[in-house]
Amino acid sequence: MPAAIGFLVMSVYQMIDVWFVSRYAEGEIAIAAITVVLPITFLISSFGMAIGIGGASVLSRALGEGNNEKAQKTFGNQVTLTLLLVGIFVVIGYLFQDKFLMLFGANEQILPYAKKYFNILLLGLPFLGWAMMSNNVIRAEGKPKMAMFTLIIPAFSNIILDYVFIYKMDMGIEGAAWATSIGYILSGVYTLWFLLSGKSELSLTKSTLRIDKLISKEIASIGSITLVRQSMFSLLAIVLYSQLNKWGQVEYADTLGAAGGSHSIAIYGLIRGYTLFIAFPIIGIMQGLMPIISYNYGAKNWDRVKDSVWLAIKWTTLISLVLLSVIVIFPEQLIGIFTEDKDLLAHTPRVLRLIFISLPIMGVGFIGGGYFQAVGKPIPALVLTLARQGLFMIPLMYILARIIGLDGVWAAIPIGEIFAGIWSAIWLFQEVNKKREALE
Repeated sequence: MPAAIGFLVMSVYQMIDVWFVSRYAEGEIAIAAITVVLPITFLISSFGMAIGIGGASVLSRALGEGNNEKAQKTFGNQVTLTLLLVGIFVVIGYLFQDKFLMLFGANEQILPYAKKYFNILLLGLPFLGWAMMSNNVIRAEGKPKMAMFTLIIPAFSNIILDYVFIYKMDMGIEGAAWATSIGYILSGVYTLWFLLSGKSELSLTKSTLRIDKLISKEIASIGSITLVRQSMFSLLAIVLYSQLNKWGQVEYADTLGAAGGSHSIAIYGLIRGYTLFIAFPIIGIMQGLMPIISYNYGAKNWDRVKDSVWLAIKWTTLISLVLLSVIVIFPEQLIGIFTEDKDLLAHTPRVLRLIFISLPIMGVGFIGGGYFQAVGKPIPALVLTLARQGLFMIPLMYILARIIGLDGVWAAIPIGEIFAGIWSAIWLFQEVNKKREALE
């Protein structure tokens, strides 16, 4: 629950960014700019998340086996790999920002605003990458409440600073960027304090910071699943925003003309806030589940592994059904929270309902991937991760868009989610039964 609460708060503060720029800054174009930038920043910071999750699986199993030396070396390797990789990709992002932003859907209208937002966010991304890595380490140690503060601290600071920078100081989208970037920095500073203050069981020495090929390979084999997942999110964003640009101009040619593409991306930007709000509690449960699975799998306590999996599926399904009911009944009110723009209010509620129709099965897909990742089986987790976007959603966007236009782009998201969830459920069920039969 602390993991779920932490990610829930994190999703809320990203929604607050959209709320402030929509009502007190540049409006629709600012929403579109933030929507374009976020997949790039998540891609860069996901190196820290991937190293954190991969290392947490290795670390948890080492602790479960009583191998403290390996746990210490794993942590040291996580630190070195995170600082090296995130730093490199922040520099690449800065040097090639125009190309990245245009690749991720920034058209001539969006690009100037996206650059303002992106340049400032780059300052905080190394701290975010560090915080994402450290968050998983702290949780793997069995301190989920402390890990939760890694996400809560930047959330509250971002909300306060959004108010100061955007509402009080009228800094517009740059104010939103500074608020977010400072939040990332505070999160990184908090985790650094925790790990160096003696509150952690882990410590850093020159020997543990040196790269160990075997440990790094194990971290990479498991963490690459997270990296591929985040990369697939970014690839999906590239395809989605290009299709929204293309078909949005066709759909809204009579009313908005060339601005129809930006309008479609802004629609998704509003919906994406709710996507984060809904997905992060589910991801939070998955994150809370993974160290429990890893530890008990290492300790050969299979009953606890099995019970934890089904408990997670039950809760993700229940949460999904409750949230879907709210979306179906109150779509206009939910969108009205963020914007007073008449065009956005006219077009977004219907799309909101359509995209979330697959919500009840989404949690099963996340739990399936998280299970295989936690037990150190990267291939099934990788296949499930690739299938969701690469095998289902992306091809469906091209196919359905050619048949029914812009609605085909929207419909590809829930249909792909349903296909991926069914596949994950079948694979997970087979794995659980196979392991139980082997033990019997």
